[in-house]
Amino acid sequence: MAASSSLLFTLLLVLLTFSDSSVQTLGLEVGINYGQIANNLPSPARVSYLLRSLNISRVKLYDADPNVLLAFANTNVEFIIGLGNEYLQNMTDPIKAQNWIQQRVQPYLTRTKITCITVGNEVYKTYDHQLWSNLLPAMQTVYNTLVNLGLDKQVTVTTSPFLINAYPYFAYKDKPNEVPLNYVLFQPNQGTMDPSTNLKYDNMLFAQIDAVYSAIKAMGHTDIEVRISETGWPSRGDENEVGATPENAGLYNGNLLRRIEEKQGTPAKPNVPIDIYVFALFNENQKPGPTSERNYGLFYPDGTPVYNIGVQGYLPELIYSSATTNNGFSICSLLVLAIAYLISS
Repeated sequence: MAASSSLLFTLLLVLLTFSDSSVQTLGLEVGINYGQIANNLPSPARVSYLLRSLNISRVKLYDADPNVLLAFANTNVEFIIGLGNEYLQNMTDPIKAQNWIQQRVQPYLTRTKITCITVGNEVYKTYDHQLWSNLLPAMQTVYNTLVNLGLDKQVTVTTSPFLINAYPYFAYKDKPNEVPLNYVLFQPNQGTMDPSTNLKYDNMLFAQIDAVYSAIKAMGHTDIEVRISETGWPSRGDENEVGATPENAGLYNGNLLRRIEEKQGTPAKPNVPIDIYVFALFNENQKPGPTSERNYGLFYPDGTPVYNIGVQGYLPELIYSSATTNNGFSICSLLVLAIAYLISS
C-alpha cells in the first residue's frame, strides 16, 4: 500500500512539474528559511512543489534532513544546510567530521544542490563558552574535510560570505517610542544620516547591513560580502511584543521583496544588490519562547498565506481514501486536488 501511494504521488508530482505554466505566480528573487519545529507541517515533497510554484530556488535549512534533500532532488533548488550547535564539539574531530559529511552530505550531492554548510546557529546568544571555543575549530575542520574529500568546489563553509541575522523588528519592539515604525517597515519617512559617513538611510535594515560592513572594514577586511541569512517580521506576538501584526509583517516583507526585485544595494554598497533569506516559510507551532517565535511564517502549514505580499504559490492537497479490491486486498487511492486545479486553469 505504501509503495502504491509513493508511486502515485511521484507520478502526480511529475504531472504538476510539467504543468507549471498553468500556475500564475510572481517569482521571488529571494531565499527562504525552511524551519521544521512543528507537528503540523506538510511533507517535504509537497513543500518542494510549493516553493517551485513560487519560483524560489534557494532554501536554508537548520539541519541536513535527508527527507528534505531527497524531496528536492533534481529540482535545481540550492540548499544551505546546517550543522547544529549539538555537533560543534564532534566537528572538531577530523574523523567525526568526515563521517558526518560522508553520511549527511556526500550521498545527496549528485541530485540535490548543496552549496553551503553553516556551522552552528546563533552560538553567541547561548553564552556557552565551550560552544564559543569550538566554533572556529569546527568550521576549520569541516572545511578541511570538504577539501580532503574533493567536495570544496561544490560546497562552501561560511567563512565567506559573512552571514548575519538582521531584525529591525527587535529594535522597534524594544523602543517603539524612539524608533519610527515607517523607518523599519520601508515606508516613506525622513530617514537618518550617518554622521561618520554622511550617508542617508531610509530604512533600518540597510543601516544594519552597512554597520556590519563598517565593523568588518575596521578589522582590516574589505573583500568580504555580507549576506542576510535571516530577516523577517512576526504576524502575531504577546502583549509586550509591540508591532507584531499581520499588517506590519505584510508591509515589512512586501516592501523588502520590492527592494530585492529592484536589485537595490545599501548606501555604502549601492552596486551590490542585497542577498537575503527571509524568515520563514511556515509558522512553527512548537518553537519555544514568546508567541512571536511561532509566527514568522509567510504561510500557514496548509499552504495559505498568512498575509498578502503579492505572491501566490500552490501546495498540492492530499486526500486519502481506502477501497477494497475483488481479491479482498486493501488499497489506498490518492486524490490530488491539484489535478482539478490544473484542469480548470
